[in-house]
Parts: sequence; structure tokens; C-alpha cells
Amino acid sequence: MSILTLLCPSPLRKKLDIARCTLLALCHDMAESLVGDITPMDGVSKAEKTRREGETMEYLTKQLLGVGTGCEEGGTLLREAWEEYEESVTLEAKFVHDIDKLELVIQMMEYERRGQGQVDLREFLRVAENIEMEEMKEWCRAVLRERQDFWDGVGKEPGGTDISKKILGRGDGETEVDGKVGGETVEGKEEAEMDDRNPG
Repeated sequence: MSILTLLCPSPLRKKLDIARCTLLALCHDMAESLVGDITPMDGVSKAEKTRREGETMEYLTKQLLGVGTGCEEGGTLLREAWEEYEESVTLEAKFVHDIDKLELVIQMMEYERRGQGQVDLREFLRVAENIEMEEMKEWCRAVLRERQDFWDGVGKEPGGTDISKKILGRGDGETEVDGKVGGETVEGKEEAEMDDRNPG
């Protein structure tokens, strides 16, 4: 995730503190080093997950890196970054949350490639629907187009096509097909939309 923050799309980069984003990405899963990766399949409530991870971060940043260790400032920095990510209020935190989702989609595609068309991991596509930032949605669309190209190359129709089409759509009922939306190229439509947003 930290490397992906450094590959932030140019339009979005201008709005973000990339160094801060990288820090958030590096420490967002610190608590999992002790409590493990708690997923929805584990039957643990969100409140309980937050409690366990909060206590773990308290231990890591205030005991292991606390008073008398010489690492007090670093511990405070990591704790604040973790809390910022968890609260997901700042633009940097929202970006890193979207990076977390995008990374899962990229991993899904890479595992499918390794399976040479015998492995279909469509169930992970659902996470792509939760990406929030428009620039990140476009990045995700590029990944999904690449996934479709892979499956076309092996002569198979991938699972989750309905979700992909929904994500590749532009929110106006039109769906991207072969790089076009409603008969207009995606690039042309995006340029027109940009001109509308920046008149003159």
C-alpha cells in the first residue's frame, strides 16, 4: 500500500500530502501484528475490532515505544497516524482507505493471471464498489479494463461482469464497452467533462 501511495494519480497528488499518506499506509495495519487480521468472516463486531486494535496500539506506542525508550516522539507519531486512518476524516485518510481497496482488486487480478484462466476471484470485486474518490475510481476502472483484456485473451468470460460494468459505467446509465460510452470514446467523454468543469 505504501508504494501505491507514491504512485498517486497526478490530479489527486496536488491535493494531498503524499508523505503523510505513505505514513498512514505504513502504520494502518500495525495492530494486526498482534491481534491478527480480523475480517468480517471472523464474527467479530466492528466495535470489538476497534477495541482490540486500540488496546494493541496503546501497548505498541506507549509501552514498547513509550517513556524511557528514547522513541517517545516516534510512538506518538505512529499512534496519531493510526488514529487518523481509523477516523477516515482527512483527505489523506480517505485516499489511503481507497488505496487499501484498490490493492485488493489488483491482487485479485494478479492471482487470476497466475491461474492462467482457471481461477476466477469475482467475489473480491465487491470491494471496488466502495472506492469513494473519483480519481481512485478511475484508477480502479483502468485495473478492471486490464482484467477484462486478460480474460478476453484466454477466451473466457470472467465472473462478476455485472459489477465490472457497473463500475466502468459513468453514473448516467451508460456502460463502457470496448473503450466507448454511449458511442463516444471514454477519453473523449472525460475530456469533455473536464472542459465543462474548467470553462475558458
